[in-house]
Amino acid sequence: MADAPRSDLAGWKKAPFTGGGLTFDCYEKGSGPGVVLIPEIPGITPEVLGLAEHLVAEGFTVVVPSPFGTPGREETAGYTMGVFARLCVSKEFRAFAVDAERPITRYLRAVAAELAARTPGRGVGVIGMCFTGGFALATAVDDVVRAPVMSQPATPFPLGAARRRDPGVSRQELEHIAERTRTDGLCVLGLRFTKDRAVPAERFATLREQLGDAFEVIELDSGPGNPGGFSKGAHQVLTAEVRETPGHPALAARTRVVQFLRENLISEDPGTSGVRRPSTPPGSPTE
Repeated sequence: MADAPRSDLAGWKKAPFTGGGLTFDCYEKGSGPGVVLIPEIPGITPEVLGLAEHLVAEGFTVVVPSPFGTPGREETAGYTMGVFARLCVSKEFRAFAVDAERPITRYLRAVAAELAARTPGRGVGVIGMCFTGGFALATAVDDVVRAPVMSQPATPFPLGAARRRDPGVSRQELEHIAERTRTDGLCVLGLRFTKDRAVPAERFATLREQLGDAFEVIELDSGPGNPGGFSKGAHQVLTAEVRETPGHPALAARTRVVQFLRENLISEDPGTSGVRRPSTPPGSPTE
């Protein structure tokens, strides 16, 4: 069976960046409109770099912050659990808090603003995955973020009904983002597997309720006998589960992410940048 796309740090420029009172290394490559790619737990793995390289090849300037983990290190169970344990108690991430503004998002907004100031296009895209999925949405309180992508947003960890419903941002942040969808044409893209217990359906229901048609949803079928062959534990929509096989559902989801970025960052006609698509039926992302 084919493996997920992978890459390494060759050719990536590394530099520290300070914003929001925090400093982390950032890795950059490419040219064109800017995209901030926030890694999933345990960090900038070869699979995360595979996605980053794909975005570079598609014509984007990609910046990958490294707020946790060891860049380039292979994902293993022990490594992942070690990073997970540290993040659970970190005040920067507030992994269990509901209705919370997380300090790390102020840093990520600063990264996005700096990137937007020196790249072409109408703004920048921000992609968050897993633990960082909701962080991408939180950056959209700033006008420079035109294309937030939430892939399998797992924060806050879904222990109890309140956390399962929580969108991963504070009420004030969500109200501001919802206002942008009405007045600024902002659209948000969300992705998850249908049986992913780490990313409950209730979370997306909250976002649909608050954002309406501006929240585009791709839900990949991971139930028994699903056409993509995904296990019920499938989680990493844009990295570990992608196969470079025509018609593969996760590959189609990645294709839609690239289209979403182009529609919202490259369009010269402001009237077309906020086109709102209906939610995608489960298991059928646009190829």
